[in-house]
Amino acid sequence: MSAVFSFEADAAPSGRLADALGRPLRPIRLHRFPDGEGLPSVGGGAAAAILYAGLARPDPKILPLLLAANALRHAGTGRLVLVCPYLPYMRQDTLFAPGQPISRDVMGELLGPAFDRIVTVEPHLHRTRDLAEVFGGTPVTALSVAGLFAEAIGRADNPLIVGPDAESEPWAAAVARALGADHIVFEKTRRGDRDVALRLADDAALGGRRAVLVDDICSSGGTLAAAIGILLEGGAASVEAFVAHALFDEAAHRRLLAAGARRIVSTDSCEHPTNAIPLAGLLAGALRDELEAAA
Repeated sequence: MSAVFSFEADAAPSGRLADALGRPLRPIRLHRFPDGEGLPSVGGGAAAAILYAGLARPDPKILPLLLAANALRHAGTGRLVLVCPYLPYMRQDTLFAPGQPISRDVMGELLGPAFDRIVTVEPHLHRTRDLAEVFGGTPVTALSVAGLFAEAIGRADNPLIVGPDAESEPWAAAVARALGADHIVFEKTRRGDRDVALRLADDAALGGRRAVLVDDICSSGGTLAAAIGILLEGGAASVEAFVAHALFDEAAHRRLLAAGARRIVSTDSCEHPTNAIPLAGLLAGALRDELEAAA
């Protein structure tokens, strides 16, 4: 029998996934010793265990996750699949400055050996083409939200899909194709974590358009806020922002609204007030083969 396991903090999205799969949700209890160390308890194992982990703000979560994976193995689990819609520490995929780590590789060394498969959504990658190599040969399924975005955006008012930088172009194009819509992409120069310069091509036709920004991650909100301002100044009738992983705080949320965003929409990969697109169906579709193999 297969089952979905999760910590209490992930009860809502993991419950939606369990419902979509028609499998039980089994909670992982986390005991904290007085010195702060954690001790997870998974109860029994499963022929195929799907371990759901919301890894926004990941540092306090990674070690309990690894301990839970170990507990599931000792409880007799035959196949262990990690579902982490947001996969952290992918942005540091090369040595940007002397003395810094390549955090992508550290994550790969930690998670790869612990799981038989990893399923994630829109990983924040720039130079990495094969995640299985990063995770020591463990298969990694990276799902796209382009179809979900297109469905949520809709064709009303002839939307113009906008990518905030060159790296967003492939999936901005994918959203636009699904809608039969046009798309454009900003040129971005980053001068710091919160300091970016954006420009659009001189022939970008914005007048009266419903502009919809699509991005994989929003953390500080600086890039999207700048893009919203430029689009409105360029004549867009309205601007909306769709993000896969909402990592921004309340101050950044207010900043985006103050910049003129008509609405901000995110998936439920990271708990946030803007969550409006559940991922359960997308994830379940990718996991059905696991259930059939365990039947």
